Amino acid sequence: MPNVLEYAKIFQQQLDKQVVALATSGWMEANAGLVKYNGGNEVKIPIIDMDGLGDYDRTNGFVEGSVNLTYQTKTLTQDRGRTFQLDRMDVDETNFVATAANVMGEFQRVHVIPEIDAYRYSKIATEAIAKNAAVGEYTPSADDILTKLKEDIYAIYDVAGEIPLVITMNMTVAAILENSTELSKQLSVIDFGAGEVKTKVKGIDGNPIIKVPSSRMKTKYIFRDGKTAGQEAGGFVPDTSAKTINWIICPKSAPIAVSKTDKIRIFEPDTNQRADAWKIDYRKYHDLWIKDNQFKAIRVNIKEALA
Repeated sequence: MPNVLEYAKIFQQQLDKQVVALATSGWMEANAGLVKYNGGNEVKIPIIDMDGLGDYDRTNGFVEGSVNLTYQTKTLTQDRGRTFQLDRMDVDETNFVATAANVMGEFQRVHVIPEIDAYRYSKIATEAIAKNAAVGEYTPSADDILTKLKEDIYAIYDVAGEIPLVITMNMTVAAILENSTELSKQLSVIDFGAGEVKTKVKGIDGNPIIKVPSSRMKTKYIFRDGKTAGQEAGGFVPDTSAKTINWIICPKSAPIAVSKTDKIRIFEPDTNQRADAWKIDYRKYHDLWIKDNQFKAIRVNIKEALA
């Protein structure tokens, strides 16, 4: 029978996969392939700088160019966690794995994954507003939503070419597109993948539309600490000053998202000094970054005025 360290390893691997598969922003983690992560709360993101083209000389040949690959250290600012106890009488050693996996999987599905999504979208929107890559004061309607979407898509194409884009859309806005017979004719079905999971989604001009629950599409949240009065339940809620995100359009390669279950600790009832129960400690590090030069190819549409 596996020991508690093996249990923890199994849970950690499965929970990390679940985040990629079920988070609507899970596709962003594919961009972390070159990121160096050695545990803890720091990652190193590659920055490439190189010279442009020069004239070829038939006598001297190629003009020397330089390329510099450096790594910028970033800190994962979201350090979140909880501890849970499963009473010995509710679960014995023979079915502990199944029970604990069910409990932790449900915890991630209901609480962790929505929070990760909300944090990522709010961070992209906030930085886009600061870098003049967002527009506000638009309430979507069937009359002009397709026009507004295509304006944003082609504004990106104009500066970056017809690069692969991902449209992240508020669920209530997506309903306007799909419930209109005329507008829905403009949508196509596209294969889209996040991690090992491949799905079919609607798209515009070959760009997939990822539909997101409206509760995760705000510009600002309060991530409750779980101990301050009024915050004991933990989780997240929109800030009173939050604005509603209609959609985010960005290159598929732009967001660099890192999410690590670091780490799962399991204590047997005989080891747990607080109660006759299995104790499970869950800790999640995560964050998202977009390089400054990528914002010229990003468009965020906000319902309220930006000022």
